[in-house]
Amino acid sequence: MTEENAKDIKEKCAVFGIRSSEEVFDSIYYGLYSMQHRGQESAGMATFSEGKINLHRDLGLVQDVFRNVRLPGRTGVGHVRYSTCGGSVLENSQPLQINYSLGSFAIAHNGNLVNAKEVRENLERKGSIFTTTTDTEIIAQLIVREHLKTGDYIEGIKSAMNELRGSYSLAILRDEQVIAVRDPWGFRPLVLGKSDKAQAVASETCALDALGMKVIRDVKPGEIAVIGDSIEYFQARKEQPAYCMFEYVYFARPDSILNEVSVYEVRRNLGRILAMESPVDADIVVAVPDSGTTAAIGFSQESKIPYGEGLMKNRYLGRTFIMPRQKDRENGVKIKLNPIKSEIEGKKVVLVDDSIVRGTTIRRIIALLRENGAAEVHVRISCPPIRCPCYYGIDMQTYEEFIAQTKSVKAIGKEIGADSLAYISLEGLVNAIGLDEKLCLACLNGEYPIKEGQTKLI
Repeated sequence: MTEENAKDIKEKCAVFGIRSSEEVFDSIYYGLYSMQHRGQESAGMATFSEGKINLHRDLGLVQDVFRNVRLPGRTGVGHVRYSTCGGSVLENSQPLQINYSLGSFAIAHNGNLVNAKEVRENLERKGSIFTTTTDTEIIAQLIVREHLKTGDYIEGIKSAMNELRGSYSLAILRDEQVIAVRDPWGFRPLVLGKSDKAQAVASETCALDALGMKVIRDVKPGEIAVIGDSIEYFQARKEQPAYCMFEYVYFARPDSILNEVSVYEVRRNLGRILAMESPVDADIVVAVPDSGTTAAIGFSQESKIPYGEGLMKNRYLGRTFIMPRQKDRENGVKIKLNPIKSEIEGKKVVLVDDSIVRGTTIRRIIALLRENGAAEVHVRISCPPIRCPCYYGIDMQTYEEFIAQTKSVKAIGKEIGADSLAYISLEGLVNAIGLDEKLCLACLNGEYPIKEGQTKLI
């Protein structure tokens, strides 16, 4: 996915939690740093020491937020964020700290509730007061209410899960415990790891790898894992698993393993299947870096067309790079991506990317390739056309933003200026991931795992 599209389609965030026999600040820092791709608007950390929670959060990247900060403690949670619900303001950054009569806790959340308005209004009628506009505070306030009602914190979480609808992977710091919670559908990833001195939970295995930790297993859909001296597991309500397919196509780092499936292998398989389904006579396979790279390698391996670095990415801009003027934005792709003329001049190019949203950026890239001598540009996309909104934690929530909602593949190809355009089939996508009936494909086919009737409070 191009940088412009990366601003249009954004993962909500990443969570991390750890309990250790040593200080955990560095571990949380590097765990979050390794998942910076999942959120670049804000970062935060909460640790527990001397009977209290230490909290620091701010807008910005991990290295900026914690430049001159160090929190004590051997237990803690952390968070990096993009906003899909709630504005990009400090008050909505995480973790959130909640204080009430039975104690306090800090909570970090990845996901999006589909019945947030109803739950919030219900809580407000019963006296809850909110200080943010996030789904995270709704979850926290509901846990507080149910804890007060049941007298047991874990039972309170279970009861809260009976009212929550949507995606939520949580890392909660309560005293010297980290509590990991995954929604009953398992939309967002959550995985447990361990070392000789620590046990942890993270949104992706790449964070555990960065700390030299061994993966234990994924937190199961509807499961609560309490990390103390050991890990205790509690099963709450369960639904048919609905793992987000876009985690595999784009969001997760390719070196991560989600739900026991290698992201790198999935993306390479996507490219191979795409080459089998939509072959083309060409001289070189070029990826739109970075998210199209692995699929392009797979396409090259299957088609026997050589892979080449036809586009060089400026790696110092970052996803938050935004040009202020429309004219600058129109030309922005030239700053972000620069063709290597010697690789593409006079050649028939297969351009591989993971998705097309509005089509504006891919059109500019194709024009740029032609300006630098490409004889033909054939576009191959490793995800079927995105036609429907996502309500489970990805920032694409209106039908109008998808070019595939109103145009045929042929019409899209003409609009973006490609000599040919082909997407992988839905069947090909499912086969590449290999999880069959356990995927959420709602943004592709409009079949939402959570039906409208399920959003009502019990």
